[in-house]
Amino acid sequence: MPSVKLHSRFFARSVHEVAPELIGATLLFNGVGGRIVEVEAYHHTEPAAHSFRGQTPRNAVMFGGPGKAYVYRSYGIHWCVNFVCEPAGSASAVLIRAIEPLEGQTKMRRRRGLKDERLLCSGPGRLCEALGITVAHNGLALDTPPFQVLGRAEKPEVVTGVRIGITKAMELPWRYGLKGSRYLSKPFR
Repeated sequence: MPSVKLHSRFFARSVHEVAPELIGATLLFNGVGGRIVEVEAYHHTEPAAHSFRGQTPRNAVMFGGPGKAYVYRSYGIHWCVNFVCEPAGSASAVLIRAIEPLEGQTKMRRRRGLKDERLLCSGPGRLCEALGITVAHNGLALDTPPFQVLGRAEKPEVVTGVRIGITKAMELPWRYGLKGSRYLSKPFR
């Protein structure tokens, strides 16, 4: 497992540089997590980004600077975690869509009520439920507990495609995944 902790300066770059470089990195939350296998980039200039219409109490974390967790509830049901990128005020982020479970699978199975390891973290809502991430963790730094984000040990083969589960700017190819991973939320075409 890689050991280089990713600090805020890693995230202080273009969301389009950070997103593909997160594929193969490790996300741990209170020691539970695994290898990131799927993400989506959201830039403040496009209408699918929560920050597109400006700052609100819900998205304020996105405007505060890089290296923070932006946690929100999707469709009133699931928590989703994003990594805030770019300098303060840019309000761009990377949605973590799926990880390959590597640490704390017993806790993940208990939280999710599942045995199938492939389904534990294959989707942003599933991932947050398995790791125990909620709105209480919104705004926390990604380089201090309970979060730990570690750089990838080697450069994997990354595939790209259009983002999924959105109704605006659907044509943008800003979804990135680990080629051949069985832990993706949805296969790439």
